[in-house]
Amino acid sequence: MNGSVVITGGGTGGHLKVADAFVDEFNKRGIPVIFIGSSNGQDRQWFENDKRFKATYFLDTKGVVNKNGFGKLISLFNIISKTSYCLGLFSKYNVKTVISVGGFSAAAATFASIIKLGCKLYIHEQNSVMGTLNKVTSRFATELFSSFEKKSKIKDYPVSEEFFQLGRIRDKVKTIAFFGGSQGALVINDFALKLAPKLNKMGINIIHQTGKNDFSRVKEEYKKLNIKADIFDFSKEIPKKMEKADFAVSRAGASTLWELCANCLPTFFIPYKHAAADHQYYNAKDLENRGLCFLQREEDLNEEDFFNAINSDIHDMSKKLTSSINSNAVSLICNIIVQNNKK
Repeated sequence: MNGSVVITGGGTGGHLKVADAFVDEFNKRGIPVIFIGSSNGQDRQWFENDKRFKATYFLDTKGVVNKNGFGKLISLFNIISKTSYCLGLFSKYNVKTVISVGGFSAAAATFASIIKLGCKLYIHEQNSVMGTLNKVTSRFATELFSSFEKKSKIKDYPVSEEFFQLGRIRDKVKTIAFFGGSQGALVINDFALKLAPKLNKMGINIIHQTGKNDFSRVKEEYKKLNIKADIFDFSKEIPKKMEKADFAVSRAGASTLWELCANCLPTFFIPYKHAAADHQYYNAKDLENRGLCFLQREEDLNEEDFFNAINSDIHDMSKKLTSSINSNAVSLICNIIVQNNKK
């Protein structure tokens, strides 16, 4: 494969996890990778000192969505300026392949790939509802990959091998994990605390990711309840936390959703209701339609439905989850990209 591959996008952990999977795969193949992201968001935290890249660039870009008229205009002019800068980088590194994982961080390099002759654009859309940028740029893409898009050649999501390796079929609920994501989720935290006394009486252990802002409060509430729980704000050991659990309560961002599937962990999803285009709800709804999860909106949360869920046939659901996602998604996607590059 000639030249370097550019991976662009990010802003949030969901996009960056996919970028990370692509970096690993191209490194295995000895193909040089350049990352182009934003200095606004989590991109720099993830990749600034990452030795796997030939080079990393963090541009001062911001999203256009949710801005007022003047703010939109400034953001658009900024993207045009950064697109020109990316074209210069493409010439410098002989870039003929650009992979966008979405998010506002991807805009400049994505537009540059459309303008540059001989450059192929590939898009990975994480969610069931396509993001604004991908709606605009997907018509110019050589391939669009998505776990939810019917026309996608590869339907599986790039998930770290560890989630598959630590997966197992669950038979009985002895431990429940509450995952609100690295930023936490107040709704899930409060729901967990409400359920905790009854779960404790049932002899069910609790694992609880609170997010850093709510960690102290939640920890103190468990102390008041005299309940010992595995409480943490953030951890890089999420696969191991999942392994210990027999059931989970979680938000429904795409990366977390598919990690739970890879781990065969039956889950009660509570989507973040302010997610763009309500995509978390539709992510989980796709699974619920196939009998692969439980789903309830924040405003409809109730204890009865939750306890009905944990008392249902979780063995059957866990077993079904083993065939919900394959472990070699990123390898198959990269095969297509490499083959197209030879044409």
